[in-house]
Amino acid sequence: MIKYIGSKRRLVPTITAAVQALPETRRVIDLFSGSARVGQALKAAGYQVLSNDHNAYAATLARGLVQADAETHAAEAQAQLDRLAALPPRPGWFTETFCERSRFFQPHNGARIDAIREGIAALALEPEREAVLLTALMLAADKVDSTTGVQMAYLKQWAPRAHKTLELKLPPLLPQAAGGKAQATELDAAAAARQLSGDLAYLDPPYNQHKYLGNYHAWESLVRWDQPEVFGVACKRVDCKDRRSAFNSKPGIHAALLDVVEQIDARCLLVSFSDEGFIHLDQMLQLLSGRGRVRVLSQDTPRYVGARIGIFSPGGEKVGAVGHLRNTERLFLVTPRDHVLLENGLHWHDPGDSGLR
Repeated sequence: MIKYIGSKRRLVPTITAAVQALPETRRVIDLFSGSARVGQALKAAGYQVLSNDHNAYAATLARGLVQADAETHAAEAQAQLDRLAALPPRPGWFTETFCERSRFFQPHNGARIDAIREGIAALALEPEREAVLLTALMLAADKVDSTTGVQMAYLKQWAPRAHKTLELKLPPLLPQAAGGKAQATELDAAAAARQLSGDLAYLDPPYNQHKYLGNYHAWESLVRWDQPEVFGVACKRVDCKDRRSAFNSKPGIHAALLDVVEQIDARCLLVSFSDEGFIHLDQMLQLLSGRGRVRVLSQDTPRYVGARIGIFSPGGEKVGAVGHLRNTERLFLVTPRDHVLLENGLHWHDPGDSGLR
């Protein structure tokens, strides 16, 4: 998977266990799919997953890693990737933007990314196969970048991995889940909440001012391949200035999440939220309580690497001190009040427990 701020890598086993504790769950909505890590884990566990994300790169990752099935794509996609990997490097817009005007990638890798991306476009594939190939390219490029994991800035000195040669590999495709064929959509969360239905909705919304489009703008441009106007030292897409989300706004996030919670068609909800978010624990409990009984599970986790090494300007100068090294991730499970959970080792707390404060 790509390096991703807010990644639930450490929480995936707990999230999967939480879903498995809910009897009669077959279809799961992943409304803010991000890197597709959770969606792929739930597919591997046998659930039909409906993944959604408003950003094109994230929707592509979900289409390539969750919707696409190994038995349909693996063999032919591998052959196509082998041909794409053999293309001669051809520097173009990506190399100029992210290797020369900025320093996210070494030029030798930028030229290969340009050639492979043009090669994918020339194939004019149906969306699911194209997503598999684009996912392979993102995963390969992520392994040779020079960042702390976000594209707000690049490192002042080249990361050791940036000197390596990009290797194009087949993504880790899974067979179709027993629960049914997965689906990936690219909708605004409010629209998706009104269109998708399932037994459980997993909600992992943006929780503070950090915008995913700005953090992963290079992937957005790589997927859209629209060669947009860019600005600043980091060469962000100009639409980073205009595309805003209420979930990144302290005044707006409560109403935006409440709308999703009230509108989504699912018997149960599983909400992931950090103590660094704009909604505090008591507010979250009150927000969710209208949908049923709320249980909470907390896990102490290290902050993402960029926060742990300090805050740097786009030019690589340290401009801020490290505040704290760890944070608390919470899972809020909302079920009908008479719903009984299967016993599987998870220790949920009720809102009144003093240990939550």
